[in-house]
Amino acid sequence: MTTMAQDAAVRESGAPRAREARESVIRRHELAAFLRHRREHVTPEQVGLPRGPRRRTPGLRREEVAQLSAVGVTWYTWLEQARDIQVSVQVLDALARTLMLDASERAHLFNLAGAVDPAPGAHCASVTDAQRALLRQLDPIPACVQNSRYDILAHNRTYGLLFCDLDAIPPQDRNCMLLCFTNEDWQSSLVRLEETMRVMAAKFRASMAGHLAEPAWKMLLKRLRDQSPEFREIWERHEVVSAGSKRKQFTNAHVGKLTVDNTDLWLGPHNGPRMVTFAPADAESRERLEKLHAIALARA
Repeated sequence: MTTMAQDAAVRESGAPRAREARESVIRRHELAAFLRHRREHVTPEQVGLPRGPRRRTPGLRREEVAQLSAVGVTWYTWLEQARDIQVSVQVLDALARTLMLDASERAHLFNLAGAVDPAPGAHCASVTDAQRALLRQLDPIPACVQNSRYDILAHNRTYGLLFCDLDAIPPQDRNCMLLCFTNEDWQSSLVRLEETMRVMAAKFRASMAGHLAEPAWKMLLKRLRDQSPEFREIWERHEVVSAGSKRKQFTNAHVGKLTVDNTDLWLGPHNGPRMVTFAPADAESRERLEKLHAIALARA
């Protein structure tokens, strides 16, 4: 026989699970309604499909969304019926593209699905207009806003030409880790490339400790392992180092050698977003940064 206290403990332990189950049901229905609404507001012409004379709905059919997103029609139908099925971030990304979601709608889609968006995109809601204005005011001091995964969320003009032509890089690839290990222009700007690679990998390992189960982090780690033999070798060393400020030297493709003092200005909790700045350490570097800024303005 169980005591009254034991019965109460059982009921109490089951309460969080019941609440989670209710929240899951609500989210699935919200997701289903959101997908239906967006599907009905995308015309066939917008995605390159013929309307045809027998179409009754102004928007897309379910089978058209499924085909354009490379998923099964039955599976997508279940999704719109709020069935309890797992949705990968790859499928969510495909649906966001097919349904032509903007940044806010894409974020809403991933939130409803309980997933983390692996691509920062061209705009990040965590970067405010005031922070973007501050980045512009810092020119010719190179500055950017990064998250803890080293995605470059916003940058000023001088930073855009500091390592490479950053504006020529797709937004989803603007990640310092990825660029450091795979982009030749970025690598050629680093005076001590091997040391920088080792430190970057160690910082990334320290940052990733709090995000081991998150899809975006795992996908970035997989890309680094797949695309860079140097990263694979360094990663196996299991080195860890905390982020810090220090004097650095770069060889810029446009103005030559630069000596700068790197400072990270944290915009939230220590593992959150930060503003990264590179102030000139001497008069010559200041003159060269001013020249680099002028080159960036001329390109705009």
